[in-house]
Amino acid sequence: MEEKRTSIFENALIWFGAAVGLAEILSGTFLTPLGFEKGLLSIIVGHVIGCFLLFLAGYIGGKKRMSAMQTVTISFGGKGAFLFAFLNVLQLVGWTAIMIYDGALAANGVFGAGHWLWAVVIGGLILVWIIIGIRSLGKVNIVAMSALFILTIILSVIIFRDGDLSAQAAGGMSFGAAIELNVAMPLSWVPLISDYTREAERPAAAAAWSSVAYGCVSAWMYIIGLGAALLAGTGDIAEIMLRAGLGIAGLVIVVLATVTTTFLDAYSAGVSSEIFSGKVNGKKVAMAATVLGTIAAILFPMDDITGFLYLIGSVFAPMIAIMIADFFILKEDHSGRAVNAESLVVWFIGFLLYRKLMTIDLPIGSTVMDILLTIVLCIIVALVRRAILGKKSAQA
Repeated sequence: MEEKRTSIFENALIWFGAAVGLAEILSGTFLTPLGFEKGLLSIIVGHVIGCFLLFLAGYIGGKKRMSAMQTVTISFGGKGAFLFAFLNVLQLVGWTAIMIYDGALAANGVFGAGHWLWAVVIGGLILVWIIIGIRSLGKVNIVAMSALFILTIILSVIIFRDGDLSAQAAGGMSFGAAIELNVAMPLSWVPLISDYTREAERPAAAAAWSSVAYGCVSAWMYIIGLGAALLAGTGDIAEIMLRAGLGIAGLVIVVLATVTTTFLDAYSAGVSSEIFSGKVNGKKVAMAATVLGTIAAILFPMDDITGFLYLIGSVFAPMIAIMIADFFILKEDHSGRAVNAESLVVWFIGFLLYRKLMTIDLPIGSTVMDILLTIVLCIIVALVRRAILGKKSAQA
């Protein structure tokens, strides 16, 4: 029997749902010190950079028919990829907890039934999404995305209809830091996108349209957050919904947006875990990640995620840089090796570089410079290795 593949539309729909999230809206509210015009420019520039990286990662996985963590073996070796699979599972459980926390907080602000109760409701719905499965979500996603699309348009119209966007909040955020905050969100999806493009009928087109769909909608969410915070003077999603007159409709936006986004985090936590052993059941791991995330969302405060986003950037920016160098430039495949120590050393240097670059106010943020420097270092190491091997071969 021929394996069922996902269409370009289904892939784009998945990433539409990933982008309609409270984390994006909340991140947009942090840009208010720049004012609307500079904030908008930072959103556009940051999302173009981040989504180009997202496309490249999805293209690699789609062409190779590999999950995201399987593609990491191309650069780091079979067991070398374990480090990134472990870090990815950790960040995905963290994202699951953050998204459920934010969703429950906002839902409770709209309809006060208790934060813990909303966390349980949202967690339960995510479990339902996982049980249905990625290949069977087509019609369910169409209904959910249609509702979200209509409601977010209504929210946008209400927020921007009668407002003065000339306001600027107090604060010291630079333009470069704002770009970095925008790059970090699509970058956090880089270790996930191939889990979906590998299933696509047309991998390259699916990667492209997934990145475009995510980029456009994520930027839209950032703009909603930025505009709402400037116009309403608050970053509280529940308060924004209530001021906009969205009672039940606002509640639907909050719950659906949280479920459709967080499902991808939990699902990919399961897929990433499968790299450790063929005996690992990805669906069960995804369900466990959801349960852990729900418990963490009930027990711990998670109001400021900027530090978390920057940590993700420092881990995965040099990782994707090395993958880009190996796949597109050097044409090297190290998946047959247990561990490619050279790539791990280059990644660690790239990680340290990112942390150092964060202390410098660069006009384009830390990610672009870190990726360029890491790619150059990766190429230098490969050329030196080839020269040494060539010399040894000539001597033999």
